Amino acid sequence: MSTTRWKLYTGNEEIWEAMLAACEKATKSIDLEQFIFVDDAVGKRFIDVCTQKAADGVRVRFLWDAAGSFSFFGSTLADDLKKKGIKLIFFKTLVPGFFNVHNYRSWYFRNHRRSLVIDGEVGFTGSICMWQKTANWRDMQVEVEGHVVAEMADAFQRMWDRASGKKLLRQEKKNRRKLNKKKREYIKKYSSRDTTEFIYETNSPIPKKRFMYYRLIEVIRAAEKSVYITTPYFVPTRKLSRIIRLAAHRGVDVRIIIPKASDKLIVDIAAQSFFQDMLDAGVKIYRYTGGTMLHSKATVVDGKWASVGSLNIDTVSLLYNFEANITSVNTHFVENITTYFFEDLAQSEEVDRLTWQRRPFILKTPEIVVKLFRKFL
Repeated sequence: MSTTRWKLYTGNEEIWEAMLAACEKATKSIDLEQFIFVDDAVGKRFIDVCTQKAADGVRVRFLWDAAGSFSFFGSTLADDLKKKGIKLIFFKTLVPGFFNVHNYRSWYFRNHRRSLVIDGEVGFTGSICMWQKTANWRDMQVEVEGHVVAEMADAFQRMWDRASGKKLLRQEKKNRRKLNKKKREYIKKYSSRDTTEFIYETNSPIPKKRFMYYRLIEVIRAAEKSVYITTPYFVPTRKLSRIIRLAAHRGVDVRIIIPKASDKLIVDIAAQSFFQDMLDAGVKIYRYTGGTMLHSKATVVDGKWASVGSLNIDTVSLLYNFEANITSVNTHFVENITTYFFEDLAQSEEVDRLTWQRRPFILKTPEIVVKLFRKFL
C-alpha cells in the first residue's frame, strides 16, 4: 500500500504560503523549477526566504525557463542571486536555432514544468506561476510526501543536467534505468483497485519519451464510464482528438471545461475550431465563467485514475514541451480532483450543439483560418 501523503490546493495565495512555509523549514536543499518566475511581490518573498536559507548553508537551486522568466534572463538580478549563494540556471536561450534539434534549439521545447522539492522529502507540483498577476487565478497544486518525491527530485536533476549541458555518468544512467523500470511496472497495473501508488509522470519532446501524452491516450481509450478534463488551453493533437470523440461515441460521459476567455485569444479561437466535431460526437464542452482565469490542468477517468500537473491539452504541451504531472489511482485523491471538477462545472456554461452550429458564418471565419496552423499551438 502507498505511504504517500498529499494535499490539494486551488487557491493561489494559499499555495504560495504553503510553498514558502516548506522552504522556511528546509535544512538540506531547495530545488525550485518554474516556467514563469517574476520579480514582483510574490517572487521577492521566495527570493528572500531562499537567500536566507542559502546563507544558512542550505543548497538552493533555481531552474527557470528563459522564455517564461524572460524578465530575469540576462539581467543583473540573476547575477545578484548567484552572488547570494543561489545556484541559477536558465533552460535554453531566447534565440532559436532551428537546425540544432539535438540540443532542442527552437521556438518550442521549453521547460514548462513547475516543481518544488524540499530536502528530497516534500514536493509540490501543478499549474502555479510565481507571478502576482495570477493571484486570483483558478489553479491546482498538489503537495506530496513519500516515494514519489524521489521521482520528482530525479526529474529535477535530469532537467538541471540537461540545462547545464552535463553528461550523465554511467552509474547515474544505470540508477535511472532502474527507477524507470519501477515506473513501468506501476503503469502496467495502474487500473488495479488495490494499487494506491502515486507516480510523477514526465513528458518530453523526445521520441518515445512523451510518457504523459501516451498515458492520456491509454486511459481515455480504455475509459468505460467517464472522462473529465480541465484545461486552460484545448488544442489536442489529431490523435488525441479522435480518441476523445471515440470515447463519447461509445457512451462514455466526456466533459471538458475550458475558460470562456483565457489569456491567449488565438488559442481560444483554436479551441473553438474543435467544438463542432466534439459536440457532434457527444462530448460535452463547458466554458468557465467563474470571474477569473481557469488555469488548472487535471483529468479524471472512470473515477479511478486522476492526473494533475503542468500539462495542457494542447499540441505544444503534448508534443513540444517538457512537462510533468502527478498521476494516481488513490481513491481519495481521485475523489478530491473530481470534487473540484464539479465545483468548476457549477460555475461554467455548457456549449449547446445546435446553437453553436447555427452561428453566423462571420463568427466561424477566424476558426476556419486558425485550422491552417492550429497544430503549432
